Amino acid sequence: MQLQSLGAACTVTGSMHLLTLNGRQVLIDCGLFQGNDELEARNREPLPLDVAGLDAVILTHAHLDHVGRLPLLVKLGYRGPVHCTEPTAALAETVLLDSARLQVDGYRHDLRRARRQGIPDDQVPLPLYEEEDVHRALALLRPDLRFGETAQVAGLRVTPQRAGHILGSAYLLIESRDVRLIMSGDLGNRESGLQLDFTPPPHADAAVLESTYANRTHRAWEATRAEFRDALRESVRQGGKILIPSFAIERTQTILHTIKELMDAGEVPRIPVFLDSPMAARATHEYFEFGDELIPEVRSALRAGEDPFRPSTLHVVPTSAESQRINRYDGPAIILAGNGMMTGGRIQHHLKHHLWKPSTSLISVSYQSPSSLGGRIVTGADHVRVMGEDIAVRAHVHTIGGFSAHADQDDLLAFLSTAGTPHVWLVHGEPDVMDSFLPVLAARGLKGDIVPDRQPVDLTGPGYPDGRPPGFVPTPPRGAHAEAGE
Repeated sequence: MQLQSLGAACTVTGSMHLLTLNGRQVLIDCGLFQGNDELEARNREPLPLDVAGLDAVILTHAHLDHVGRLPLLVKLGYRGPVHCTEPTAALAETVLLDSARLQVDGYRHDLRRARRQGIPDDQVPLPLYEEEDVHRALALLRPDLRFGETAQVAGLRVTPQRAGHILGSAYLLIESRDVRLIMSGDLGNRESGLQLDFTPPPHADAAVLESTYANRTHRAWEATRAEFRDALRESVRQGGKILIPSFAIERTQTILHTIKELMDAGEVPRIPVFLDSPMAARATHEYFEFGDELIPEVRSALRAGEDPFRPSTLHVVPTSAESQRINRYDGPAIILAGNGMMTGGRIQHHLKHHLWKPSTSLISVSYQSPSSLGGRIVTGADHVRVMGEDIAVRAHVHTIGGFSAHADQDDLLAFLSTAGTPHVWLVHGEPDVMDSFLPVLAARGLKGDIVPDRQPVDLTGPGYPDGRPPGFVPTPPRGAHAEAGE
């Protein structure tokens, strides 16, 4: 059984893993690279695989860094099935259509700017794909995977189980006649404020394991909730806008639910809450339909006909014009907007108007890539460039990492604890994080290896002598890590 990682090898984005067994080829995820220019440039590189030779694609969940290159695969000629859970299919439609719209809008913006500068049109990169490409990809989705039920995919037995990461997220038990393999996808935080825990896996021969947070443990949920409450209280006292950049799926719903709880309990004042993310608003509707995956208190509220994601002061902002009018609102207000890393979306408009004001608060609840706009802000930059302007950073900045939807080191070890003694292959992690996790695995009697970028590995082979592929160079540690591509 051979694996070739074409994304999320020695990085935390662009998940795409090619599994080959007995002449059959199955692609696990087909995600977009997100982050700095170097990473995003990989989205335009030719895919090093024979699209015509693919037997099937399986999606573990609907985050853009796991589904975002699917329209590209279809543009290259793929016409086979794309298997996933029903919630993943529903969310993938929202995610991919939004991605196509943003790419087209960005292309038009870049084209106008290029023309003003006298740059020929053909030097402006075209969108990776457009809406019609997305619809062709969506037509291939087969939402036939159900937790705990075994399906036949390209001659393999595939059993999805709840991963607890976001709605519909699954890890995969893949079985052939001789091998049992676990593909983890992205695993959830067992102290999630929204999702049920992952289902413990059975014994397996090998496990391809995400390692985003493999070098740390999250703060306990109650401590995270208290930290968020205190940040809101302090921010309200400042009297200005409270900006919360947030990923549209899972993070936004968790934040809305937490704000509602805090306001209903009288722990924070009832100030206006603006949800300035049409994508998040659309995604939230899926949580009503698939509420069985959520923690009991949220599930009970949904069954009682209540809306657990709607604080009493919530205003959903559908249009850009209405988004701009928020900035004329006097007094404190919470603005929850995409995207989470502040690399685009409506949050940039609010940063431009408020980041320079001492009365503003910025509460970071999502991953911030060090090279992104959000990363520069939370690490203390005095000035940043937003929408073509240099903006002073005078806002009060709060960073709360406990809202993570990813498993931490303790979660990963708990996941492996029921899987016997599988050979563990690490993906979806920064090099220094994976490198530090190898001795942790060894201390528990598990052989661990780091999957190299784009190089095939034999999942049932001996691996590397020290767990590191040839030429592996860990990046310098940056302290606490968080999840990317969401």
